Amino acid sequence: MSLLSAQSLARSFGAEDIFQGVDLAVPDGARIAMVGPNGAGKTTLLRILIGEDQSDAGVVHRKRNLRIGYLPQETSFQWESGLDLDRCVYDYYLDAFLSLRQMEQRLAELTADMAAKSCSEDVITQYGNLEERFELEGGYLYPVRIRQVLRGLGFEEREYERPLKNLSGGERTRAFLGRLLLDSPDLLVLDEPTNHLDIAAIEWLESWIRGWAGAALVVSHDRFFLDRIAEAIWELTPSGINTYRGNYSAYLIQRREREELHRKAYQAQQAYIEKESDYIRRNIAGQNTRQAQGRRTRLERMLRDEKIDRPKTDSTVSIEFHAAQRSGEKVIETMDLDVGFPDDNDLLFHVPDLVLHRTERVALIGPNGAGKTTFIRTILGEHPPFQGTVQLGASLQIGYFAQAHEGLRQDLSVLDELLKGAPGMQPGEGRDYLAQFLFKGDDIYKLVGDLSGGERGRLALAKLIQEGANFLLLDEPTNHLDLPSQEVLQEALSVFPGTILLVSHDRYLVDALATQVWVVGESNGQMEVYLDGYQEYLEARSRKEEERQGKKVKTKSASREKSKGRNKQELKVLEEDIEALERKLALLSSKLEEFSQDHTLVRKHGERYAEIQHQLELKMKAWETLANEVSEP
Repeated sequence: MSLLSAQSLARSFGAEDIFQGVDLAVPDGARIAMVGPNGAGKTTLLRILIGEDQSDAGVVHRKRNLRIGYLPQETSFQWESGLDLDRCVYDYYLDAFLSLRQMEQRLAELTADMAAKSCSEDVITQYGNLEERFELEGGYLYPVRIRQVLRGLGFEEREYERPLKNLSGGERTRAFLGRLLLDSPDLLVLDEPTNHLDIAAIEWLESWIRGWAGAALVVSHDRFFLDRIAEAIWELTPSGINTYRGNYSAYLIQRREREELHRKAYQAQQAYIEKESDYIRRNIAGQNTRQAQGRRTRLERMLRDEKIDRPKTDSTVSIEFHAAQRSGEKVIETMDLDVGFPDDNDLLFHVPDLVLHRTERVALIGPNGAGKTTFIRTILGEHPPFQGTVQLGASLQIGYFAQAHEGLRQDLSVLDELLKGAPGMQPGEGRDYLAQFLFKGDDIYKLVGDLSGGERGRLALAKLIQEGANFLLLDEPTNHLDLPSQEVLQEALSVFPGTILLVSHDRYLVDALATQVWVVGESNGQMEVYLDGYQEYLEARSRKEEERQGKKVKTKSASREKSKGRNKQELKVLEEDIEALERKLALLSSKLEEFSQDHTLVRKHGERYAEIQHQLELKMKAWETLANEVSEP
């Protein structure tokens, strides 16, 4: 049974139709990714599905009592109303386990009741039943789950007690995402969940989603992420949703196959139409009039009921990097280089002596805050080395794509910003050039300060390409670009004749493009260099993890053997105690027989007998537990 389904959904903004004819269903346990170019209406459709927006036509059906967890993009993110923002992150996560904490409180009350002399059998029964339910529902594990999520999403332990009001926009999004995961809804609806996550956090999120029992509907521009979590792809188009089986890479193959089949079918139908039309023109007034009329009737019926639409060409950016001149063979050479802040005596990491040659494509990766951008600025000479030197090669023309696009003038129009960096370009040429980056019509007169993140990225790319650089320094170039634009950018970079140093969390781009990978923030203040690309880095990291786990196993084994030694000693002591208690019981048993007529002595020795019997039972249980541990291999 579907958790959620929709039929014939449509939505427009003013006179512009965004989408129509959308039919879909989300089965229980599904892992679905929705893709489509920016402006296709993905976020709008998500909001309609969860009930936060209305469609112009169609209907949405949701399973009764369906619990939906929705993560919006940061631009529309708001804390839920009524939330105490003075609370810390950890306390915010505790609310996900309210029922367990209530059970925990009740168990504490029952424990206090059982300690009283007047404890009844009913209290003991209540405690046993509640304790069993508490354990089955994860009552002893929820603090561990909270810490797993906090660590996985990149929160350090010192940040657990930070008030929610002091979190940045990205931190708020991460905190809210973690709370959604802990709430365990029936359906997770995530709109760009990898924004503000570094690679380690994204990998953790992938693992969480793959092992989670509920369903997930995800919109993301992270192609590697979609490869790891998606089992089906929904491609949103103006005329509805096209469904593809498998992950993102499978979707690309199937889409190309469908497009090729569509193209061939269209061409075959056009050839048939031309042939039939020619026959009709030649014979409609001749001896074969009846046959021509019959063919015309059949052709008209086909064009009405079976006409194949002309294959559409998607509106994507047109990117082609060129280098105005060739650089020298050595592009970068470092010697005894340390990266950091010398004025504050703050060393970030040491760089092994490197020589970067022409046409190499390097990916610089590492967690947020590790110093990647500082390294780039050190290379450019904008930031002093902590120690050592950087030597740039001959005939270099450097093109720098900054993550925040600081070089763009906010008060200029798109066209003026482009012309500012290209003095020889005429306004007409600028309009034509900007059209290749999807700035059409009045878009070229928009102020840079009013552009979206994706539009600023496209403008920065347009300016970068115009410079004709032979050494590209790219800091998160795919941020805010839709998937089709990412694919075009990747293809353009793969055939660029110069040298590339790329800082990116886009693992799909890194894997496809990088001939080398430089890693910071993972090896005790040392940059690590992998000369065979991203797969070599992944394999090396996997080996390190196996070695680390192996050391843990050895440590646990040694600890277990030591523990077994202690347990054997405790067993010997327990056996001696049990023998002593058994002797006492035997003695009291004989006294009870001897003084059976003296009720006062019988009651006295009987109470003592019951007390020792209880002690013996406890000792026997402890002995059984230790004996089992000692006997384990």
